[in-house]
Amino acid sequence: MPARSSSIVTALTAAALVVVGVVGYQASASAADPLTQVRSDGSHATKSPTKHDRQKKKAKSPEAVTIPAGSGKGERVVYSLGAERVWLVGADDKARRTYEVAPSTVSPPVGSYRVTSRSVSVTGSDGVAIEHVVRFAGVDGVVIGFSAAVDGSKPDPDPKKKTGGIRESRDDGKAMWDFALHGTKVVVVN
Repeated sequence: MPARSSSIVTALTAAALVVVGVVGYQASASAADPLTQVRSDGSHATKSPTKHDRQKKKAKSPEAVTIPAGSGKGERVVYSLGAERVWLVGADDKARRTYEVAPSTVSPPVGSYRVTSRSVSVTGSDGVAIEHVVRFAGVDGVVIGFSAAVDGSKPDPDPKKKTGGIRESRDDGKAMWDFALHGTKVVVVN
């Protein structure tokens, strides 16, 4: 009898989990869109995107900013020192993604480089835990590369301290990690 009771309890538990999963799915499927407001009468009103929402979308859009002239051809990462911006450019010379970055205190000279090493996670020269590190250059013993702070913070580097981490958001860091494999061309422009 104990074996049979155990089987019944297991079957009932499994059935309960299925019911909870179905109810959870139905609830999430019927939830209001995050850009939807619920009126006092219970009806839904679509919220117009704010200026900030539009600017944020435009800034992330590859078409938002033209790839710098003179940055080469083919698949590459383009880093503009003056614009503090990166483009991930496909083999067809079209931007797959572009975004702003926070520069390091030591900048690489204008020129063409290759990704030399990568690390999933390390501690940055500023003591911050970073991830998706893509290194491509070195200047006077300072290694330069792209990375994202695990806590999502932007650096506030001490100009007296030599750091080579060009910081990205975590989402942008993941995109860089997926795009810039070992040997990928990195072009630095003004």
